[in-house]
This record gives sequence, structure tokens and C-alpha cells, in this order.
Amino acid sequence: MQPIIQTQALTKVFGSNGTAVHALRGIELTVERGEFAALIGPSGSGKSTLMAILGCLDKPTAGTYALDGRRVEALSGRELAEIRNEKIGFVFQQYNLLPKASVVRNVELPMLYAGVGRKERRRRAQELLERVGIPEKAKVLPAALSGGQRQRVAIARALANQPALLLADEPTGALDQATGREIVGLFEQLNTIIIVTHDLSIAATAQRQIEIMDGLIRVSEAA
Repeated sequence: MQPIIQTQALTKVFGSNGTAVHALRGIELTVERGEFAALIGPSGSGKSTLMAILGCLDKPTAGTYALDGRRVEALSGRELAEIRNEKIGFVFQQYNLLPKASVVRNVELPMLYAGVGRKERRRRAQELLERVGIPEKAKVLPAALSGGQRQRVAIARALANQPALLLADEPTGALDQATGREIVGLFEQLNTIIIVTHDLSIAATAQRQIEIMDGLIRVSEAA
């Protein structure tokens, strides 16, 4: 079976000549289906740049990237947007929920963009809210939720189009420690996930830790 992520000699350079910044210096990375990996490293190490490329939000300067068996590094902006909607779910530290839309409408939003019919959107959104443990919150606004509940809504929304890959950027950063552990426990039950975190206790729960330093990675098994 094809890996969900496979990169070869992936580089990213910002600027040119004397102002060039080499953010990624030849990333070789394979992530298998169903894997839960943590991406760690200090500020400025290249984590955000790598996540942007893996999430099809940016293109590498050189090298190759295959997502779910398809080469994506040379696709157009429109093609990358289609790949993001079909293949990738995003979870952010600050949730990024629509404040004036109900919880269930927030979860339905990616399906609306994908052209899923109204009844099917509502059915799938309710199922996802049950999966993340807050079906009773479907009709309330995000402001009525705790931080942990908002992150559960964000996870449900990220899963709306049944993505092959879930990318989570500091998803526990705005949560207390106990709630953060609950959210990570939820991640452990989901599909292929890469989580960016500065919290080494959170990273230690992953199957694998991928450490990036100065635009290069080294991979080690989690303890």
C-alpha cells in the first residue's frame, strides 16, 4: 500500500542570492497510513514551512512530494485547493470556527464546499459530533462552548470530508493540561495524523517523533 506522505529531497528557499533563507534543506520523509506522528523542533527550525507544504498550502522550491500516491509539488493553485478539500483536514490552535454559525453548521462547511447535499451534510455532521463526544451541542454557537469543546468541533469539521490526512498545528496550545490530554486521546482514535507541538509530553504520545532542526529532520520512535 502506498504511504500517505512521501517526500524526496524537499527544499524550500525564501528570497534569492544574498537574502536567500534555506528553510528546508532536503527533507526525506515517509508517513504510513494510520500513523500518528508528532513534528517537533525549536522556533525557526522549519516546522511551519514543512507543514504548509505537506498541507498543500505552499509549494517546495525543489524536490518531490507524493500525497496519497499522487505527485502534488507542481500542481496549480486551483488543483492544490481541490486536493486540500478532498484529502486533508486541518486543526488549528485557535479553532477558527465561524462565531455566528451553529456548531453543526461549522462542521458542515467543508462538505458544502465539496458539493455534498443538505441532508447528507446534516447526517454526517451529527455523526461526527457524536464521534467527538458533543452531539448535544449541535445547535449552540461556539461562544457557548469551552475551549476543549471548541477544539472537538474543529476536529469534527476537519473530518467532514473523510480526509486521508489530518494536520494539527499546536491543537492543545490554548487548552489546559487535562483537556489537552483528552484531545490527544481523541486524535489517537482517528486516521493518519501529523501534530505539530512544543509540548514534549504530547509528542511522547505519538507513535513516532519527527524532529526538525535547521531544515533537516531526524526520525525516532516515541518512547
